[in-house]
Amino acid sequence: MNDSKLKRFFQDFYLVFVLIFLYAPILTMMVLSFNTSKSRTDWGGFTLDWYAQMFESSSIMDALYNTLLIAFISALAATILGTVAAIGISSMKKTPRNIAMGINNIPMLNSEIVTGISLMLAFLAFGISLGFKTILLSHITFCVPYVILSVMPKLKQTSRYTYEAAMDLGAGPVEAFFRVVLPDIMPGVLSGFLLAFTMSLDDFIITHFTRGAGINTLSTLIYSEVRRGIKPSMYALSTVIFVTVLALLLITNFSSEKQGKSRGLPLTEAEKAKRRHVENVRKGLLVTASFFVVAAVSFTTYRHFASPASNELYVYNWGEYIDESVIQDFEAETGIHVVYDLFETNEEMYPVIEAGGVAYDVVCPSDYMIQKMVENDLLAEIDFDNIPNIDQIDPEYMERSKAFDPENKYSVPYTWGTVGILYNDKRLEELGVEPPDSWMDLWDPRLSGEILMQDSVRDAFMCALKPLGYSLNSTDPGELEEAKELLIQQKPLVQAYVIDQVRDKMLGEEAAVGVIYSGEMLYLQELAEGKDFHLEYVIPEEGTNLWIDSWVIPKNARNKENAEKWIDFLCRPDIAKRNFEYITYATPNRGAFELLDPELQQNKAVFPDWDSLQDAEVYQYLGDEVDSLYNELWKEVKSN
Repeated sequence: MNDSKLKRFFQDFYLVFVLIFLYAPILTMMVLSFNTSKSRTDWGGFTLDWYAQMFESSSIMDALYNTLLIAFISALAATILGTVAAIGISSMKKTPRNIAMGINNIPMLNSEIVTGISLMLAFLAFGISLGFKTILLSHITFCVPYVILSVMPKLKQTSRYTYEAAMDLGAGPVEAFFRVVLPDIMPGVLSGFLLAFTMSLDDFIITHFTRGAGINTLSTLIYSEVRRGIKPSMYALSTVIFVTVLALLLITNFSSEKQGKSRGLPLTEAEKAKRRHVENVRKGLLVTASFFVVAAVSFTTYRHFASPASNELYVYNWGEYIDESVIQDFEAETGIHVVYDLFETNEEMYPVIEAGGVAYDVVCPSDYMIQKMVENDLLAEIDFDNIPNIDQIDPEYMERSKAFDPENKYSVPYTWGTVGILYNDKRLEELGVEPPDSWMDLWDPRLSGEILMQDSVRDAFMCALKPLGYSLNSTDPGELEEAKELLIQQKPLVQAYVIDQVRDKMLGEEAAVGVIYSGEMLYLQELAEGKDFHLEYVIPEEGTNLWIDSWVIPKNARNKENAEKWIDFLCRPDIAKRNFEYITYATPNRGAFELLDPELQQNKAVFPDWDSLQDAEVYQYLGDEVDSLYNELWKEVKSN
């Protein structure tokens, strides 16, 4: 008896453990969706604000709409094609059938990144512009094999003699199929549809390679926002999706259970009539749903492809790098429809522009990438006669921009900032360490396990090159080797090489110091209010990286004048001020700076004195060979 109870206890314990393991992350996300604080480490109180923001965000709603629409249409098309293909394959002889199934299985075993690149190259080779239709075609393509795999077992269980018997009794081939074969294989067909729907809903890699301007699904939208961190409104969105799916499952199970209880009981004429009525209602709903799906597809196609090119503007920008209301105001003032697309890194953006699969009209790269684009003849000269507000850009930033755009012909500064050291004053005091003022302070043995470094090749090497007295744009193998050895010496002291996690770890008092971008400071200072410590930012005395993100116009832009109107609009002081208040990265717009509160103007973390930037440098494009050298040395640091 005791053994039985013990066995029962371990069974229950194991079940509870598995459930916690599976659902604890989801429950955590759901709790955070109601948290007033943006921090993932502090509970600031209950709120529904993030849900309100979710429904108000056009980018999230568009991504949700695209995700569900693409998933449904691709699953439906793949189910039809896959079912027909499965019927054809099942009618083959054994050897051809085995060969066909082997070919069918290859896409499922193939790496998604290979499939995504292959589809993208195929579309470009045939002159098909990337966009909604290419995502849809791609999803149908990779979903069909899963449907075939789901339907084939049911076809094997189906006797061909029932189909022939139906034919003998006078039914035509189509009628015999729908009355005899389809009901038998329907469980497999439905399983295939649900599997295809799920695969499409969850896909990121193939979508990433085959999407075009202005098209985002939830997966690509969330990915593009990683640079700035996922907003709490994304937690709210995920919670809504989870609860909706859970509700549908409960309704389905309840309905099935109710039907199961009624099986085996004789039906009265009234019940039979009721069932016929229900069946007719279901058919009517199916027809209505089909109509709305067709209408939705037509609307989406029209919205993305039918509007005249001369009245559009294709923008390619970082995630969370503009106030959405600014886009709306630009559209209202100019009548130009903005198709807004996001990228996460310069390295992600560059091949898209180089390939020319999507003709963006205006892009916002960083300094060194602009230099690379200029050298590879990818940019058009800007007609500054169409940008009268260029006078609002402080001449100092135009001068700094000459490091990557020597004649100021191709770019207009949008935001700027520095890389520095963020430190927790309370934690340093507990460790007996003075506040840092040099990059070499990141090599202090007393900070062992308390240092957060940027997981970025150029930023990490900058931290080592500057204290050695070298340029952060060094191409000398000997200097880079010295920097590598210095980084290897530091590695035992480093808690982690991270990017966005610096913010949360510092707010959670998990580290004493971290390398961070100055644009994060306003956000961090806001979240740190009321805590028993202060987060301070310092630019080391040896100098640092002064980065500048600027607007440029690709050479293949179809709406160059609209792009120049966009740049001019963003150079307006009132617009630049709104953008700064939203993204918190320093503005080079002197008119906007004058409109800011004096407290913000005096915030030296965001707007440092030029005296402290005398030794600051702008990153430059060093060439593919030197980039490869940096990457190889960085691998040695990380693997040591």
